[in-house]
Amino acid sequence: MQDALVIQLARDAFYYVLLISGPLLIMSLIVGLLISIFQAATSISEQTLTYVPKLVITFLVTVLVLPFMLSNLKTYTIQLFQMIPTLK
Repeated sequence: MQDALVIQLARDAFYYVLLISGPLLIMSLIVGLLISIFQAATSISEQTLTYVPKLVITFLVTVLVLPFMLSNLKTYTIQLFQMIPTLK
């Protein structure tokens, strides 16, 4: 296997990992930031206040974005399987 092919496979893998996990991470970050601002403004220091909304938002975003995530994962997997005969 050539070095360029290995680098391309690794690059594609990182790209798809970011593409698939990006929406979940961004929404979790936004919700966490909003809750932190709310806690700072109200002086509420309850630690569990951040976990429940993040969990709910992560679940909702996962349900909404799941077709997109599966489509990208399927595309990458098909590309990998199609490359198998060409590898030496």
